Amino acid sequence: MEPIIQIQNVSKSFVGKDNTVEALKGISLDIDKGQICGIIGMSGAGKSTLVRCLNFLEKPTSGTVLIEGRDLSQLSESELRRERMNISMIFQHFNLLMQRNVIDNVCFPLEIAGVKKKEARVRAKELLEIVGLSEKAKAYPAQLSGGQKQRVAIARALANNPKILLCDEATSALDPTTTKSILGLLKQINEQYGITIVIITHEMAVVQEICTQVAIIEEGNLAETGSVEEVFSRPRTAAAKKLVFQEDHKYAIMQGKRCIRIVFKENSSFEPVIGNMVLACKAPANILLADTKDIGGVAHGQMILQLPEDQAIADKMIHYLEERNLTVEELKDYVG
Repeated sequence: MEPIIQIQNVSKSFVGKDNTVEALKGISLDIDKGQICGIIGMSGAGKSTLVRCLNFLEKPTSGTVLIEGRDLSQLSESELRRERMNISMIFQHFNLLMQRNVIDNVCFPLEIAGVKKKEARVRAKELLEIVGLSEKAKAYPAQLSGGQKQRVAIARALANNPKILLCDEATSALDPTTTKSILGLLKQINEQYGITIVIITHEMAVVQEICTQVAIIEEGNLAETGSVEEVFSRPRTAAAKKLVFQEDHKYAIMQGKRCIRIVFKENSSFEPVIGNMVLACKAPANILLADTKDIGGVAHGQMILQLPEDQAIADKMIHYLEERNLTVEELKDYVG
């Protein structure tokens, strides 16, 4: 697949009076055309700085950002302004113009681009229909719910037919139900118009809901990247495991310290495999964590088991699960 965004060894430092903060440290990442890529990390990891480097709202201290092969650092200010019309952005707090009604908010970027007023209003009406807000055209932002404000922001971001849509914590201020509806809208826009979407978030649930590709940022470094299914099934780094497992506790419930993680896919979730394993091996196993995720429309489950202290029985349990084509990963130091 062809990359539309190429981030090559990008670093960004902020120099203060008393110290220098390295927000990004040599990040390299390709984002393929038409993908929904999630960039995830904890607060302060550097993910928002990274997304602002993609349209040069923040200029990297070093490294290169290419959009469709064009090096942004080589563009003049006027060329960069034109390029930014292809890279729209939506934010956590919507950034709507409070003194303008909904349709005028959507028209705003078209006015800046020099589109005639009549054409701009026709385009704005089309966009409001796409985001399901035709009846709110004359309402003002103060009269809208959070989800409706974000839909207006999405309509405005689509006004100039961008190729890339950057979403910086776009659902963080919304409740879970509204978040789900906004993510559904973004997925629909991606599928219908082929727009590449980059979602900055600290929530793994957002990535698992709609993303196809994920990059995990930790302390300014790229910790791990891959397809969402790959990273969920086999997280390699501590940063990825913390996000996927959703747990950072230490357990000391059974005597055995050997723990495994099992990943279920849709076709393996119906067999009572743990119950059958316990019966076959004639020994108990302790379930420390169990949950189910929807990744790309397919149900994936995970379970973390604490195995018996007897090594032979623990090995037999692992062999039993592997024979049934389940992904089994041993976890070190999961229990105290």
